[in-house]
Amino acid sequence: MRIGELARTTGVTTRALRYYEEQGLLRPDRTANGYRSYGEGAVRVVENIRLLLAAGLTTEDLRLLDGCLRDELTGGHRCADPAPKIEVFEQRLALLQARIADLAAVRDQLLDRLADLRGQSGGAGQPDRTGQPRRAAPGGCPDAAAHTVPAAA
Repeated sequence: MRIGELARTTGVTTRALRYYEEQGLLRPDRTANGYRSYGEGAVRVVENIRLLLAAGLTTEDLRLLDGCLRDELTGGHRCADPAPKIEVFEQRLALLQARIADLAAVRDQLLDRLADLRGQSGGAGQPDRTGQPRRAAPGGCPDAAAHTVPAAA
């Protein structure tokens, strides 16, 4: 199949397909007149490339996996040596876990600030950091205890 047909079949632009080719991820044959010709397995290869990119891997990661990944993507045998694939996946997972932790910390800070702002405007009934409704303390401020200075003994 030609590049336009592969693009329509996979929902990927011809520009992206050319990029995958430049990156060594997609290897079309060439016809006598120089046109790209993709075999039957190309659809599955493109779908897997898109899936792995969406999962957070980079084209560089995919190039590192190519010797192993190419066989698996085209429906061939499993990798004889899965170690490079395991290493890349573990590195990506570690980065994703770190990003998730960072995002959770930012979320918690925003929830705390939002709770403080709602407390200033009488935000009883609004959710707190845990998602539970805030209760108004005496005086109307849901966080009155947090805003008062303890009495001297």
